[in-house]
Amino acid sequence: MRSRGPARTPEDLVRALRAAGITDERLLEAVRATPREQFVPSGRATAAYNDVPVSIGHEQVTTQPSLSAMMIESLGLGGDEHVLEVGTGLGFQTALLARLAADVVSIEMWPDVAAEARRSLAGQGVRNVELRVGDGSGGVPDRAPYDAVIVSAAFPEVPAPLIEQVRPGGRLVQPIGSGGDEEVMSFRRTAAGLDAGRLLTAARFVRLRGRYGFP
Repeated sequence: MRSRGPARTPEDLVRALRAAGITDERLLEAVRATPREQFVPSGRATAAYNDVPVSIGHEQVTTQPSLSAMMIESLGLGGDEHVLEVGTGLGFQTALLARLAADVVSIEMWPDVAAEARRSLAGQGVRNVELRVGDGSGGVPDRAPYDAVIVSAAFPEVPAPLIEQVRPGGRLVQPIGSGGDEEVMSFRRTAAGLDAGRLLTAARFVRLRGRYGFP
């Protein structure tokens, strides 16, 4: 019988994130403790611990783990934050945020994707996430303000409702661009709005769709 080689594990993903420059030990421990194979389609489980995006249907993909970790790290979460996530996907990033913050409100536009994420989060005993289905471009105003906002889809500017929902001093991270060739930017909310932002990396993201995004 031909050997298939050793099975990959969360530790392989942790090593990939370290190689990509991630240094937040709380975040790396969250990755170590979160089985990504439970958050990818069943046919893609063998790719779960590779640092690659995974297709989830509707012309959508998961965020590459190292890129997701870079975005999360930029939020500087300490454990007591109220976080908004725009774009739940299959819930791996949501699960990481839930381990790092007090609670997470996550909004996903596709009901079937949200339902799968909800099952996976429940299967891992994640209870501090409120998952909604709807137009994430407008945020979730009835649960604002947020200490941190993470947007997993691209638009040429930060939608005004999302800016308004970040508390003063809070952080927001979003890919800025038209979809396909973006600059991932980290912002801090000031009294006047958002600061000029800090470039994290170049990347490719799907488009943010909705009332305050693309049609």
